[in-house]
Amino acid sequence: MPRTKKVGSAGRFGPRYGTKVRKLVVEVEKKLKQDYKCPSCGALKVRRTCSSIWQCRRCGAKFAGGAYTPAAVAAPAEKSPPKEGA
Repeated sequence: MPRTKKVGSAGRFGPRYGTKVRKLVVEVEKKLKQDYKCPSCGALKVRRTCSSIWQCRRCGAKFAGGAYTPAAVAAPAEKSPPKEGA
């Protein structure tokens, strides 16, 4: 079943699951499949081997990262309200 330009890798789902979910899947899969920079040798050869495990195909360095990108993006920290009477 060939993919089209418009739907990309989500073409395998056909009309199922709705357009928003399929667009999110395409976005995540693009991030997942691209090559990233290795933190030890600097080559653009880092690929995901399994969930949150990334490995450089040049130097063999293996490290933990985010599920879809090597650098996990932390949520912004919430400021606690000022304490009264202090």
